[in-house]
Amino acid sequence: MALERVWSVLVTVLAVSLIGLLVFQLGIVTPPWAESEADVRVLDGDTGDELAAVDVEVADTQAERYTGLSDHESLADGEGMLFVHSSEDERTYVMREMDFDIDIIFIGADGEITSIEHARAPEPGEDGNDLQYTGQAKWVLEVPRGYATETGIEAGDEVDIDYK
Repeated sequence: MALERVWSVLVTVLAVSLIGLLVFQLGIVTPPWAESEADVRVLDGDTGDELAAVDVEVADTQAERYTGLSDHESLADGEGMLFVHSSEDERTYVMREMDFDIDIIFIGADGEITSIEHARAPEPGEDGNDLQYTGQAKWVLEVPRGYATETGIEAGDEVDIDYK
């Protein structure tokens, strides 16, 4: 009798924990530890000089990463979105429902920029799903197109993230 009760409690705790984790992963509820904004500084990989400072919205749930910037009309220089993943891997980003061009900056787990893609917005009649950009990253920083070139950001530069 007592052993059945212990197993019942353990199964219940496990089920509640799994449901909670799923709810956070799907972005249905934002976890209390999630950050919504951050300051991102890009430093020259050779000199350590600051190349750019970007005020970003943080996308750290599956739902936020899926929506991305598609619900924005534009970005000003110095503004962007930082996509946060749990580990470094090959990441593919699409321009689904985007209204403007962006630079997609892929950042490895060590904080070093691995690659930069200059992405165009879909043309009339395109949904953007075929506009795919891939890079090795734990973080992905999206900024207005041309911003990376204007500020001198390139692969090998370092990124410092300060969550607000």
